[in-house]
Amino acid sequence: MRKRAAVLCGAAVVVAGCVTAAPADARSPRPAPAAPVTAVGWKKCGTADHPTLQCGSVRVPLDHTRPSGKKITLALTRVPHTGRAYQGPLLVNPGGPGGSGLTLAGFVASSLPKAVAAQYDVIGFDPRGVGRSEPVLDCAPGHFEPVRPDSVPATTALEQANLTRARSYAAACGTKYADVLPYIDTMDVARDMDSIRQALGARQISYFGYSYGTYLGAVYAKLFPERVRRLVLDSVVDPTGIWYDDNLRQDYAFDDRHRAFMAWIARYDTTYRLGSDPARVEAQWYAMRAALARKPAGGKVGASELEDTFIPAGYYDGYWPALAKAFAAYVHDKQTAPLVAAYEDLGAVDSADGNGYSVYTSVQCGDTAWPRDWWRWREDTWAVYAKAPFMAWNNAWYNAPCAFWPASAKRQPLNVANGKLPPVLLFQATDDAATPYEGGVTVHRLLAGSSLVVEQGGGNHGVTLSGNACLDRYLTDYLADGTVPRGHIGAANAVCEKTPEPEPVKPRSAASSPDSPEPSGTSRGSLLHRLVGFRG
Repeated sequence: MRKRAAVLCGAAVVVAGCVTAAPADARSPRPAPAAPVTAVGWKKCGTADHPTLQCGSVRVPLDHTRPSGKKITLALTRVPHTGRAYQGPLLVNPGGPGGSGLTLAGFVASSLPKAVAAQYDVIGFDPRGVGRSEPVLDCAPGHFEPVRPDSVPATTALEQANLTRARSYAAACGTKYADVLPYIDTMDVARDMDSIRQALGARQISYFGYSYGTYLGAVYAKLFPERVRRLVLDSVVDPTGIWYDDNLRQDYAFDDRHRAFMAWIARYDTTYRLGSDPARVEAQWYAMRAALARKPAGGKVGASELEDTFIPAGYYDGYWPALAKAFAAYVHDKQTAPLVAAYEDLGAVDSADGNGYSVYTSVQCGDTAWPRDWWRWREDTWAVYAKAPFMAWNNAWYNAPCAFWPASAKRQPLNVANGKLPPVLLFQATDDAATPYEGGVTVHRLLAGSSLVVEQGGGNHGVTLSGNACLDRYLTDYLADGTVPRGHIGAANAVCEKTPEPEPVKPRSAASSPDSPEPSGTSRGSLLHRLVGFRG
């Protein structure tokens, strides 16, 4: 979830309570009659990294209330179990909405201990509209091509330019996909998951979701509680703020995380020479932003693209060294190539992934009603910007098509409160920006009998299988035999120390190009954060 008017109990702070009651859904959560589903025909599609990977597909109804109507196709992957103690399918989802889950199956299977992975068929899937599923959505190719208007609407002309982009994007989606948009939402994806379960011939499934995938998992569990064997939710969406309020909350949390990054740069002043005072470093960042608004770097990185480039630092601190180096190169030597390279590596993901953004907007705009009065957005965003300027307007424009969405949702968010589940395991970092800490606490209380494992002081998004042995031990124990922690440490049942922050990368040899940024890494944490897509 790209992920944001009041902050629920304060952003990124460990609290013991303060839970808002979840609103009821006007549409009945009872599942529609199941359509007959054909078993999946698996074919080998292994890679060098995941040689046992298999591919398949399943046909499901576009409209689950009409099981004999039009069908769509969902793409699947599987890493089959190899052990005798088979526990059934484990479906995995990387978030978004709009993220492809096909590669995540191999990542999860190879990251878990072999003895645990061997007990599951790890199943990846592309949700409806995504990736290799059919039909695939791409409303307006090139929507994020640089250079976009400055995200901060300091003039009427800038505001109108951004409004025109948002309106035209919503209109393009409505024109191209009028028959599909009403069915691109979380409840339909959850029903698709149960169709996948049927196609796999399983009585129950286990599920492991990151980010937006946590909301999808909670919705599936609400609709089909008897079908859940294990449920792991990592970096938990607050289901009481779907989606307008959640996005506003994100703005505060991302601003905090950006300031933490500026403070990290200040601690390494001997490396980056941007000052030892975090406020001075931050002031130079905003000065760089102002300069790029006047003259974009390499004709590509203006003010909005700079924000796009640095927002990933709020998801994963492994990007900090490369981004800090590009920042320093611009400030000291007016080098623009490192910024352009960083943008192409991190910030331009959306430009290359019109499909992901198309599904993101379709799901977020279709899940529940958004304010249709632009003055409400305007007032709320300026109020946030006054306290947390880093991402406020960038995020507003990212979601602004929902103010003009052609397939307007009229229902309220689904109440995911559930007392019919086996033990559920939740993971949450206290300083997560994309899904602020309060969401984990809220879902912990809404899912009776769940257990919450907290990474104290951690700021990354998606915290399991990324290098924290303490967190991974709880995950492994749970998937192996259903064991969950039952201690009481504030709102949590268990607490792990955070993964250490990165250190500056040592300078390269003289043979290296001075304009190229330091690599963002091939560590497991970096690989995970490439799969758990930005904005969700």
